[in-house]
Amino acid sequence: MRKSNKVIITCAPTGSIHTPSMSPHLPVTPDQIAEAALGAAEAGAAVLHLHARNLADGSPSPKAEDFLAFLPRIKQGTDAVINISTGGSATMTLDARLEGAHAAKPELCSLNMGPLIFDFSGAGKRVAEWQYGWEREYVESSRGRIMYNDNAFIERIMVEVGQAYGTKFEFECYDTGHLYTLAHFVDRKLVEPPFLIQAVVGILGGIGPDPRNLAHMTTVADSLFGDDYILSAFAAGRHQMDFCTQSVLLGGHARVGLEDSLFIGKGELATSNAQQVARIRSIVEALGREVATPAEARLMLGLKGGDRVAF
Repeated sequence: MRKSNKVIITCAPTGSIHTPSMSPHLPVTPDQIAEAALGAAEAGAAVLHLHARNLADGSPSPKAEDFLAFLPRIKQGTDAVINISTGGSATMTLDARLEGAHAAKPELCSLNMGPLIFDFSGAGKRVAEWQYGWEREYVESSRGRIMYNDNAFIERIMVEVGQAYGTKFEFECYDTGHLYTLAHFVDRKLVEPPFLIQAVVGILGGIGPDPRNLAHMTTVADSLFGDDYILSAFAAGRHQMDFCTQSVLLGGHARVGLEDSLFIGKGELATSNAQQVARIRSIVEALGREVATPAEARLMLGLKGGDRVAF
């Protein structure tokens, strides 16, 4: 693992899992997403991991026009690295999921390193009343869906986005096998180091939120990639800060945001993405490390620069 005293904080403001009825603080309109991203950057996030939403009802959207409704404003307001999701939602086709990346040609994109059951149906149990007609079915039916990325899909994303635009990837690994899938594509030279490996724990269908699992994934990644990778991690739900802290203790980086957890403490909804960024920043600094600036993050991740995007 490449280690540095500088910690890259990534913030994922909205995602495609949580719905408007789950928290009044979840940003879903273009203005809300832009404001949340800018607030997170001001609080210390060097990377902003972004999904789009439909303006009419806050449902997940893959449309380029919905991304472009907030991307220019964010770029004008911060020099933070903008990271576009290619995961989208399990209800979207691959071509749909790539719309935002094709339109934006960003410095960084997320890339799920394999298929997995992505069951977030339990999140609906906290909702007393649904605001929109799409929400309940979308949440409850997740137990019967697979977040799909096979090797052909992964290769397409690497070629059509990575090689075409000089975009690097946040490789989202939900289990140890995903690290071996990444190693396969590294051996084929479809991607070049440094590799930003985002270890994801706590999704029902992926690796569980046991600290030993993150330690094991780091051991495996060390054996596969040596000093060619950078570790970051996040956990879904209540384990968010625990695993961000463990990643920092291991010499890695951290991701927070309302995409991953709606809470800041037990039973306490986070009032903003910036609140979560400030929390992990305080932990990073208490551990004697420093928060990376966007310029430092670009250098560490080998990014092309914000002047070479299409928005």
